[in-house]
Amino acid sequence: WENRPGRDGQPSRYAQLTVMNARYAALIADSDDATAWAPAGDQLYVDLDISEQNLPPGARIAIGEAIIEFTAEPHTGCAKFSARFGTDAWKLANSERGRSLRLRGANTTVVRSGVVRTGDRARKI
Repeated sequence: WENRPGRDGQPSRYAQLTVMNARYAALIADSDDATAWAPAGDQLYVDLDISEQNLPPGARIAIGEAIIEFTAEPHTGCAKFSARFGTDAWKLANSERGRSLRLRGANTTVVRSGVVRTGDRARKI
């Protein structure tokens, strides 16, 4: 994350890890195969309600040995997302409701690093 530029061209510690809802990823990729979700560009896909209502900035989840914290920095769809999954997926993700549900995903920061494996349960703490 330190080498990846943020919105202002500088790395942001508030966007160390991006998390996306696995169900929305499967819907827009038209596949339950997680390898089809990779074009979204997110690093972690979870079957968990990541909406702002359920996980507001400062909320934490544990997954595997790691703990991450949701930040206020928005994660929005870009031209690449639209090109990969279509304009309708982009419009829905960036609608008022889509943003509140964080359909495009959420930015998080790592509180405690650790091993995370496919199938590890994500839980709100």
